Order: sequence, then structure tokens, then C-alpha cells
Amino acid sequence: MCVEVRAATPPGVSTVGDCSGVDRLALGPPSRNNGHVWRFLARRLVLAIPVLFGVATLVFSLIHLIPGDPAQTMLGEGAPQVEVVQLRRQLGLDRSLAAQYLSFLAGLARADLGTSLRTGTPVRREIRQRLPATFELAAAALLVALGISVPLGVSAAVWRGTAVDHAAMTLSLAGVCLPNFWLGPLLAVVFGVELGWLPVSGRGGLEHLVLPAASLGAALAAILVRMTRASLLEELDEQYVLAARARGVSRTRAVVRHAFRNSLIPVVTLVGLQFGAVLTGAVITETIFAWPGIGRLLVQSIGFRDYPLVQGCILLIAVTYVGMNLLTDLVYAVLDPRIRYR
Repeated sequence: MCVEVRAATPPGVSTVGDCSGVDRLALGPPSRNNGHVWRFLARRLVLAIPVLFGVATLVFSLIHLIPGDPAQTMLGEGAPQVEVVQLRRQLGLDRSLAAQYLSFLAGLARADLGTSLRTGTPVRREIRQRLPATFELAAAALLVALGISVPLGVSAAVWRGTAVDHAAMTLSLAGVCLPNFWLGPLLAVVFGVELGWLPVSGRGGLEHLVLPAASLGAALAAILVRMTRASLLEELDEQYVLAARARGVSRTRAVVRHAFRNSLIPVVTLVGLQFGAVLTGAVITETIFAWPGIGRLLVQSIGFRDYPLVQGCILLIAVTYVGMNLLTDLVYAVLDPRIRYR
């Protein structure tokens, strides 16, 4: 993704800025013409096609390089070779990689992700059944991250250089240093096993969501605290904030109504880019807490050498990345009406 933001210039003054020459966001007077937005969306969707094609090709190549035979895994190590050969023929694994690859691409063109080798059900059905759980966990993790990072980041910026600032940055550093594959089991042992306050596995009520969401959202919160603080500090030094204070606007109002909103674009960018990382991190978190989502399904599929299901799960994550990048660009215009699309 490449975004160019330029301030509007007076007539007769030209500015030159180049990013990739493809997608541009520019600052200027608000426009009611939606034609630019639709052209922007169409161009981004067209550019997403080669990205997804590259991801599909890479995933297909890597999954077939993993040692092991799906037919042998399904039948067991002691299965007769005749039965293994027969199962490989039934699954279409006896064909050349080129033939399997072309068949895979033909299925993608029809929005057909194939059939699971292990269960025999369509991959789309398997993903559709697990998708709500993953998005529930991802949304909860984002709420945890925003609920922690925004108050801490704003407090650290407003009381810069004080004990509040130092405490917020220390917590942020600790959050960055603690990986979720270590934090998750720690939370499970402390709050699930020792204290017995929360369940440590499965999906049920809100109590089942607390530990996985906290484990997944902690790292994102640590990054967002620093971004919120840095972005807000930059805005607090601008002249319009000083002018608002000079007009008698209270400090709280100047921070919340003026500086904070203008500091949100870098934060929104980071949240949008990190949403895909949240889905990727959910692979570990869902495995630790036995959460029935896409991440756990991906790990199980890799273990069973279920090629179509692995390819479908990773393609879903790639599509989510592309979609969140596009949505982030569209949110810019909501935060700053001067932004228009080219």
C-alpha cells in the first residue's frame, strides 16, 4: 500500500511528490464528487488480484514442500501400500504438481477452494463455520488493545515527562517484550488453574473470551500506546492548539476535541495494518486456549497435511490484510474531510 498525503497549494504554486504513482490521497477542499472514490476502489481491487495470485502460488508451493504424505497420514503408518496408492488416486494426489496447481487456480477462478482431504467437506463450509469465532476473538482483542492504549497514550502525552509518562512507557515496553505464546499460558495458569476465576479452553460465554482476548490484545496495545503518545505530542505543539487555549478553551477540550482527532490518522493506520497481524497471532492464541477459530483450524490442517484447507485459511488471512488496508484508506476521509482520492 502506498499513500501520498499532500497539502493543498495556492494557485500558481506546484508541488511534486511521488510514492508509487498508483494510489494517492491528497489534501484539499472537501469534494462531493464520489467518482474519484469509486475509481480509487476499482484501481485498488484490480491491484489486489496479482497480490492474491502471488499469495496463492506461494502457499501452494510451500505446502507441497512440507514432508509427509496426506494419504499415509490419514491411513496411518502401518497401512498397506496398495491402500495408500488407492487413496492418493481418489484424492487426486497422484497427478503432477503442475496439474494440481492448474486445478487449484481454476477452482479459485470459480471461488471454489476445493474439498478438505480429511473431512471431505467443502473448504468454504469449514472456514465459514470457524470464521465467526476468529472475528469475535479479533474484535475483542482490538477492544482490549484500544481500551488500554488510548487512555495510556493520551495520559503519557498530556503529562509528558512525569511519572505517568514513564509508567505508561514502561508498561508499553513490557507488553512489546512479552510474546503471546508465553503470555497466554501464563494467564491460563494464574487465572484459570491457580485462582480458578476463568475458563482456559473452549468457546462459550464472555468468560471464555477474556483470557484469549487479553493475551492477543496485549502486544497490540503496547505498540498503540507509543503511537498514540507520539502522534498526540506532535499535535499538541501545533499553533491551533495554542490558539484554542488562548481563546479560553479548557485543556481537556483542547486535547480531546482538537488535538486528539487530528492525531488519529497514524493510529488508525497502525490499527488497520495490525488487524491482519491479530489474525496471524490468533493462530497461536487459539491453539493455546483451544478456541475453535481459523487459527486452530490452520494448525490442525497443517498437521494432517490437508492441502486445500491450509491454502484456504492462508488465502483468507491474505484477503483480510488487503481488505483492511483498503478500509483504512477510506477511513482517512472520515477523520479528515480535506482528504480526497485520486
